[in-house]
Amino acid sequence: MSTEQRTVMFARLVSDGLQVTDGALAIEGDRIVFAGNRDDFLATEDADSFTEHPLAEDATLVPGLIDIHCHGANGADFSDPQHAGVKDAIDFLHRSGTTTVIASLVSSDHEQMLNATELLAEFAEAGLIAGIHAEGPFLAAERCGAQYPGFLTDPDPDFVGDLVMASHGQLRTMTFAPELEGTEDLIEALVSQGIVPAIGHTAASASVTRKALQEITEQLESAGVDGFTERPLVTHLFNAMPPIHHRDPGPAAAALEMAAKGHAVLELIADGVHLSPDTVRMVFALVGAKSIALVTDSMAATGLADGEYTVGPAKVRVEDGEAHLAEGDRQRLAGGTCTLLEVVRRTVAAGVPLVRAIISATKVPAYLIGLADEAGRLHQGFVADVLVLGPNLELRQVFRNGQLLD
Repeated sequence: MSTEQRTVMFARLVSDGLQVTDGALAIEGDRIVFAGNRDDFLATEDADSFTEHPLAEDATLVPGLIDIHCHGANGADFSDPQHAGVKDAIDFLHRSGTTTVIASLVSSDHEQMLNATELLAEFAEAGLIAGIHAEGPFLAAERCGAQYPGFLTDPDPDFVGDLVMASHGQLRTMTFAPELEGTEDLIEALVSQGIVPAIGHTAASASVTRKALQEITEQLESAGVDGFTERPLVTHLFNAMPPIHHRDPGPAAAALEMAAKGHAVLELIADGVHLSPDTVRMVFALVGAKSIALVTDSMAATGLADGEYTVGPAKVRVEDGEAHLAEGDRQRLAGGTCTLLEVVRRTVAAGVPLVRAIISATKVPAYLIGLADEAGRLHQGFVADVLVLGPNLELRQVFRNGQLLD
């Protein structure tokens, strides 16, 4: 018999689009060894060897949340990182229910991006984050959002190679605008390095967007890498792209079409600021939870009070929890300030059933970053990342790698 700690919890389970009202979740070491009906667990021959971790009768267990678009938290800016600050931010995110994090970079000068990438790679290799997302620098200046236009360039596969080297192979996704010259070579370079291409910060037409998504899909399908996604990503749908017009539908319409066909995954910043609740509910109805990744786009102010912060080189003012540029176009949003659990709560408040919202905050992002057989589900053999929630989805406890976070 294993000498590792064996724990069982009895509660409602919500995972993978399913709900088990009278459930049991058993953990041995850092792995889930049973997830299912309570009576079925109690009928197993070694049920008595597990120690019960008592929970309130109204508790719900869900998989640890997975945020694939996060620029920082708790005062730390991942694009201008300091080692101690990054460590504290990651710890804050884990304890807030985001047990798997992709650290996102904004566009800056190449040396700064490489330095930030190299530092973040240390945390990825230590298992504290799941990799790095480069949001730029190959973005459309007219849809730069809070990013500094002077750092934006046309695609450069050589720089992608430099980022991969600096990341020690931990670069997971890259956002780019498909209308820029050199897009085809960039897509090939990204896929060949195991990096998921993501379309965003773009003013492309619907036809250009559709063509790029089709090209990415074909490249991903032909890559033949075990566990590698075969669907491209669209970075924060509707944000940093033109709105849909009936005579000029633009990138958002093409993204919705491709996602509805199962050929793309759409990021949604469902924080009530970046998107209306009506928009969030509409997208879930149109494309389904399995084609949506809920994200935060969170920045350094997450977890802290209103005030002055930075996102890369940009100065940001946060008022009433909303982050806007402090200089220039002050109406322009500059990231989010919610945790992913807060995003899930607001998604449910918008009218999306919890079982569907959880899919988009766990299983879908796990699939995108190559963790489909490791994380994002309450399933035998998966890593024991588990949240204990109350009836209003308030966070009560977090288990990461089978360990209760105090």
